[in-house]
Amino acid sequence: MNGTGGDGEPSEKDRLREGFLARRRARGAEERARIGSAVRDTLMGLPWLAMGGTVACYYSVGGEPDTRKLVTALWKRGTYVLLPVFLPGGELDWAAFDGPDSLAPAGHGLMEPTGHRYGPGAPARADAVVCPALAVDGKGNRLGRGAGCYDRALAYKGPHSPAIALVHDDEFVDSLPAEPHDRPVDAVLTPGGGLRVLGSGVWPGGRGPA
Repeated sequence: MNGTGGDGEPSEKDRLREGFLARRRARGAEERARIGSAVRDTLMGLPWLAMGGTVACYYSVGGEPDTRKLVTALWKRGTYVLLPVFLPGGELDWAAFDGPDSLAPAGHGLMEPTGHRYGPGAPARADAVVCPALAVDGKGNRLGRGAGCYDRALAYKGPHSPAIALVHDDEFVDSLPAEPHDRPVDAVLTPGGGLRVLGSGVWPGGRGPA
């Protein structure tokens, strides 16, 4: 959650967020396109993820590692792709991606699915949850934007379904501040480093890539 220190100063998380967001704003379109291809190719190379089933993902905006190529590739392969719909209370609802025409602008550059909504508990039925992050550390601690939406969403996922965070290479760091309500991720994907399973994170078929 957003917060300040006891003296009213920005919290450590807020200071970190500002730094990561500033670096993301400086990334160019060519770099974002290259990263999107790396994300798609890495995750589509996982047979259990790419061959049918259900994946909860997100439709990237701004300087986030691009997921739009991944979402389209999964959908074309026959995977049932769920995308988030932001609710006023801070939770996420979920609806299916059915091609670019199934999306509509939702403010702040976001695109959201317009079809039937399946409720905040939909990640419980997903084989994997691909989630955004500003940074991730080696223990799976995830730095989000401060609203807590994905901490709530990850609480619904099944015990055998991994949460995979996508970050830029310099956003996979040694350590991050963590609070009791924070939900760790099971794996991190960076364009240069590929996919890493973190800590005791769950992974289909065993430890998977290191």
